[in-house]
Amino acid sequence: MQTTHLGKNSPIPQSPEEASLDYVPNPRQGKNYLIRFAIPEFTSLCPVTGQPDFAHLVIDYVPDKLIVESKSLKLFLGSFRNHRAFHEDCTVGIGEKLFTEMKAQWLRIGGYWYPRGGIPIDVFWQSGAAPQDVWLPEQGVPPYRGR
Repeated sequence: MQTTHLGKNSPIPQSPEEASLDYVPNPRQGKNYLIRFAIPEFTSLCPVTGQPDFAHLVIDYVPDKLIVESKSLKLFLGSFRNHRAFHEDCTVGIGEKLFTEMKAQWLRIGGYWYPRGGIPIDVFWQSGAAPQDVWLPEQGVPPYRGR
């Protein structure tokens, strides 16, 4: 197993396009189980004003042959700090990239964006119907009330 980032000094990429995600073999192939990443301090930039946007992301997936290596995911998500995009583009784009590259059985992402202009925006995407035999807990992020 060879990874680009794990055990190495890797700077945060300047953009999501420059970032590379590492995938490693699923140690429990043949078992359906859920992996969750909670990212409570995700940031990107508004494409119009350049002001920072903040979100709490929750990524759930059921792996097939590969799982995403967490350091590479952290660096990929960190690359959005200087990336200008709408909330919807960030949230759905992250989900689609992970699902497509990893070839997961199923993936969902919830983007719980903090208010700008007084309106919180929550964005949800999933790859399709979830497998029947997997426990899918709620994402655990309450509706905005001063999160």
